Amino acid sequence: MRIFGIGRTGLAALAATALVAGAVLAQDAPFGMQIAARQGMMAYRALNIGVLAAMAKGEAPYDAAAAQKAADNLAAQDALDQSMLWPPGSDNSANPESTALAAMWAEGSGIMDKASAYADAVAAMQAAAGKDLDSLRAALGPLGGACGDCHKAFRVAQ
Repeated sequence: MRIFGIGRTGLAALAATALVAGAVLAQDAPFGMQIAARQGMMAYRALNIGVLAAMAKGEAPYDAAAAQKAADNLAAQDALDQSMLWPPGSDNSANPESTALAAMWAEGSGIMDKASAYADAVAAMQAAAGKDLDSLRAALGPLGGACGDCHKAFRVAQ
């Protein structure tokens, strides 16, 4: 197969070059890789919470297996050590691509309490999601609240 006169090997090399160039550009910005990675983690959270929320709101039929998978994904992601994604100085004051406020890194910010509340809400959702729709709905409020508490305190207003 040839596209624009380029064979498969050439296309693969072109794709690899584009990926490397993208990575180099991201590294040129201060903390560009860390910011991009944490934004990807947040997008993954949003995807899984969206699955759960659609079921809770009746926008999608309740599917115990899909609900459990989404909750398990949140728990697996939360179990990862994400500390390298949040270096001091990677806030929006020096990095316009970041939506994190510098207040997150301030002494006494309470960020670890908020992270702990999120972890507790994820664990509760993991225990509830596959049981039934009422259990999922009951766990969704605290999960959304934990997300919102952190975003209100430490994210640029959207």
